[in-house]
Amino acid sequence: MKHVLRIVTLLTMFGGAVTAQSPQKGKASFALPYEKFTLANGLEVVLHEDHSDPIIAVATLMHVGSSREKPGKTGFAHFFEHMSFNDSENAPQGANRKLIPEWGGRRNGGTWSDGTIYYEVVPKDAFDKILWIDSDRLGYMINTVTKEALEAEKQVVKNEKRENVDNVPYGYTDEIIRTNLYPADHPYHWTVIGSLPDLQAATLDDVKEFYEMYYGANNATLVIAGDIDIKETKDKVQRWFGEIRKGPEVKPMKPMPVKLDQVKSFYFEDNFARLPELRLVFPTVENYHRDVYALDILSELLSGSRKSPLYRIIVEQKKQAPGVNSSQDGEELAGEFVFRVRANAGTSLDDVKASIEEGLALFEKEGFTDNDLQRVKAEQETSLYNGIGTVLSKAFTLANANEFIGDPAYIIKSAAMTQAVTREDIMRVYNQYIKGKPYLMTSVVPKGQTNLVVKGATPATVWQEQIVAGVQNENVTRGGEADTLKTKTKYDRSEPAFGELPLFKMQPIWDAKLNNGLSIIGTENSEIPLVTFDITIPGGHALNPADKAGVANLMAQLMMQGTAKRTPAELEEAIGLLGSSITIQCANEEIRITGGCLARNFEATFALAQEMLLEPRWDVAEYERLKKALETSLKGNEANATAIANRVFIKLIYGPNHIFSLPVMGTLQTTANITLDDLKSYYASNFSPTGAAFHIAGAVDKSRVVKTITSLEKQWPAKPVKSAASVAPQPAPAGNVYFVDFPDAKQSVILAGRIALSATDPNSDKLNFANEILGGGSSGKLFQTLRVEKGYTYGAYSFVNATKAPAPFMVSTSVRSNATLPSLQIIQSILADYGKNFSAQDVEVTKNKVLKASTLSYESLGSKLGALREISKYNRSKKFIEESQQALVKMTLADFKSVIGQYMSEPDMIYLIVGDKASQLKEVTQLKGKVIVLDNQGNPVGEGSN
Repeated sequence: MKHVLRIVTLLTMFGGAVTAQSPQKGKASFALPYEKFTLANGLEVVLHEDHSDPIIAVATLMHVGSSREKPGKTGFAHFFEHMSFNDSENAPQGANRKLIPEWGGRRNGGTWSDGTIYYEVVPKDAFDKILWIDSDRLGYMINTVTKEALEAEKQVVKNEKRENVDNVPYGYTDEIIRTNLYPADHPYHWTVIGSLPDLQAATLDDVKEFYEMYYGANNATLVIAGDIDIKETKDKVQRWFGEIRKGPEVKPMKPMPVKLDQVKSFYFEDNFARLPELRLVFPTVENYHRDVYALDILSELLSGSRKSPLYRIIVEQKKQAPGVNSSQDGEELAGEFVFRVRANAGTSLDDVKASIEEGLALFEKEGFTDNDLQRVKAEQETSLYNGIGTVLSKAFTLANANEFIGDPAYIIKSAAMTQAVTREDIMRVYNQYIKGKPYLMTSVVPKGQTNLVVKGATPATVWQEQIVAGVQNENVTRGGEADTLKTKTKYDRSEPAFGELPLFKMQPIWDAKLNNGLSIIGTENSEIPLVTFDITIPGGHALNPADKAGVANLMAQLMMQGTAKRTPAELEEAIGLLGSSITIQCANEEIRITGGCLARNFEATFALAQEMLLEPRWDVAEYERLKKALETSLKGNEANATAIANRVFIKLIYGPNHIFSLPVMGTLQTTANITLDDLKSYYASNFSPTGAAFHIAGAVDKSRVVKTITSLEKQWPAKPVKSAASVAPQPAPAGNVYFVDFPDAKQSVILAGRIALSATDPNSDKLNFANEILGGGSSGKLFQTLRVEKGYTYGAYSFVNATKAPAPFMVSTSVRSNATLPSLQIIQSILADYGKNFSAQDVEVTKNKVLKASTLSYESLGSKLGALREISKYNRSKKFIEESQQALVKMTLADFKSVIGQYMSEPDMIYLIVGDKASQLKEVTQLKGKVIVLDNQGNPVGEGSN
C-alpha cells in the first residue's frame, strides 16, 4: 500500500499557489473542500462533495499496520484485512467480494507498515448499501469468524505472498533490508506480509485480540467523497456508524528513525533473477518531517533525469544498466533513502557501487541548476492534479492526511514547505543523511553468480518454502456461516434498498478533420486543469517483419530520445519544465504518442510532441543504449513466470505464421537482427496521417485544439501506407495441455483459452457480457471457487482481448504449486458447465452489474481518452457505450447461451502451465488430453504420460 501513501507525497510536493481548505475558509485558486466531524464513538468523518459523476467513494482507514504486530505473529495486520472482507453479522457470507461488483462497484483494501485501508467506489444508487456493508464490516464482523474461515483465508494470504514475493525475482530483498536495517525490537523489522509459518500459526484468539485492540471506531478515519449531500450524509453516517463500539485508546507511536554505525553488506542468490541488482539504503526520517520535502527533491536531482549525475555515470558513461533510481521512502516511524540499480547481465556490482560513488562525487562538485529545481517543481504541480483526478484518489488523500497528521487539508502546509525548500536545504540533507554516512547494501544476483557480488558481503538468510506435490496437506474449506447471535442495535441493520438508478450518459464529443486526412476527436472536461491527448498511428507490431519482431517497439522508444533540434537531455528538460509528460508506445495494432500536461501548457506540450513525431533524431548512441537495455529486459523476463506464460501462450494461440505469436518487444533472437536502418525504414514506410487519429480530453475546447494542431496539415503530408497482412491464426490443437518448467516455482501460472473474435465483430460486446459471471472480477465463478471456496489462489479471472484481428478469450490464474492439478480440474469443470448452467438470474445479474459499472468506468481523463480511441479505431458511434447498454438490455438467456457455446466451449480450450516440473508434471498427466512439455520459448521438448 505504499502507492496510497505516495498519493499524499505527490500532493504535498507541489510548491505553487495551491490550497485545500474547509468550506468555512475563503476561496483559493485550487480547493479540495471538506467537512469534518467526529461521532460520539470517536470515529472521525471527512466528507467531500463532487457532483461531476453520479458515483461515491468510501474509504475507511484504520490506524494499524504491521508496526503494531508482535514478533512471531508477523503479517497479522494484513491477514486481518483479508478476514474483514469475509463475513459480518448482517451481511450474507462473502457479500463484500461478491455483491459490490454486482452493484456495479469496485472494492479492495490494502495494508502497509502503519495502516490498513478499505475502499469502494459505487454508483450513487448503492450509497446506502455501501454504508451498510462497510459499517457492518467495521463494527459487526468479529463474531462471525470461524475456525474454518480462518484456515481457508490463511491459504489465500499465503498464495498472495507466493505470487508477489516468493515466486518473483528480487522478491526477498525487502525482507533482507528490513531484517538487517531495523533492530529486532523495531516495528519495521519484519515485512508487511509476514512469514508463512507465522501466518499458519494464527488462531481465533489472535484474530479477536487484534480486533478488540485496534478495530474500535476511535482508531479510524472514514472519508466519503463524491455525489453526496453533506447534511443527508451526516445523518446516514450517524445511523450506520454511530452505534459501532469505541475501542481502547491506541497510543500514538513516536518516530523511531534508525542509525547505522557502519556499512552493512549482504548478498543473496536469487533462484528467479537473471540480472544482478544493487541497493544502497540510507536511514533518513519519517513522513511529514520537514526534511522529507528536500529529500524528495534531492532524489529527483540525483537520478531523475538525463542530466542527473547518476544517470550520466551509470547509464551513459559506464553503460552498466538501462537506468538508475533513487527515492525517499518515508513511513510513519522512519524513512529510507534508496539507490537501486538493476544492472546488465554479467555486470560486477562492485563496479556499480563505484559508479554510484562517482556519481555522488560529481553531484558534490557540480551541484544543480535553477532549471533543474524548476523542472522538479513543475512536474510536481502536474502530479498534484493527477493525484486527485478521481473521487477515490481524493478520498485517499483526505483519509491519509487526517489520520497521520490530523489535518485533511495538510496539503496547504506541505505545499508551502516544498515551496520553501532552498538550494541550501537540499545540500544540507545530502550532507546530513547521505554523504559519508553508513548504509545497508544488498547484492542480489542470479543463482551461481556470486562472482558479481560486492566484495566482503555476508550471505543473507531468508526463510523459503519447500515445494511438494499434492494438495492434501492444505485442502481446507471455508465452511458455512457462523451460528451467532446478532448484536442488538437501535437501528435496523438489514440490507437497504437501492436508490434512484443513475443512467450513464456519454460525455459530449466533438470531431474534426485536417486536410492531410488526420481525424480529430475530443471531449472537453474542466474538473481539473489538465489535458491528456494522443496521436494514434495504425500499424504497430502488426507491421513488423517476423524475423525482426520488435522493430516498431524499439523505434518508438528511440523516438523519445531527442529530436533533430534537441539532444535527449534538452528534450527531457523542455518537457519537464512544463511539468508535462510525452511517451511513445507500440502496441499490437498501433503506435501512440501520448501527452499529458497542465491545460495552460497544452500548446507548448503539443509542439514538442509534434517535433518528436516529425523530426526524429536517430541518435546512434541512444540506439545502442536502448538495444542493450532491451536485451537486459528480455533476459529479465526469462525469470518471470507470468512473462514466460504470456509469451508461450500467444505462440500456441496464434501459430507460427502470425506476427502476434511473437511479443511486441520481440525476443532475444529477433531483436538481435535489428539495425538502426530497420527503424528508419519502418518510420519511412508506415508513419502517415492517413488513417491516423488525434484524441484529446481535458480542459481545452474544440477551437483551441484545432487551432493548435493545424500546423500538422502542411508539415505532415499524407502518403499511402500498407495495411497489416491478414493472416489467419493457426492455434495448437484444442484439448492439449502444455507444461513449461519453472524450477522451484512456489506457484504455477495457468492460462487457458482459444481464438475468439475481432473487436469489430457484432458479437464482441455480447462475449464480454457473457464473461462477467464467469471471470469478470471477484464476483466471478472462477474467483469465487478457486480463491474464496478453495483458497488455491490469490485471484482468478477471464477476459477477451480487444484487437481488430481475431483475439483470444482467456482464463488466467496463479495457484500454489501443490494445487495445480485440482485447480486445472476446477477450471475445466466450470468451463464445461458454464453454458448449460447459465440461468435467467445470471442474465439479470450481468445486466445490473454492467449497466451500473458504466457510471464508474469513464470518470478519469484517461478513461475518457480510451473511449475516444475506441470510437476512432473501431468506427463506433459517439454514443457507442449507451448503444452497447441498450443491446445488453435486449439480450435474452438464449443469446447468452449461444455466445458461450460459440466462444467459451471447454473442448475448444488450450491449457498452459508454467510451474515446477519436478513436483507437478506427474500430477498434471492425470488430466484428459495430451500433456506436452515445452521449453520457455514454447518449443516441444517431450511429452508427459497419461
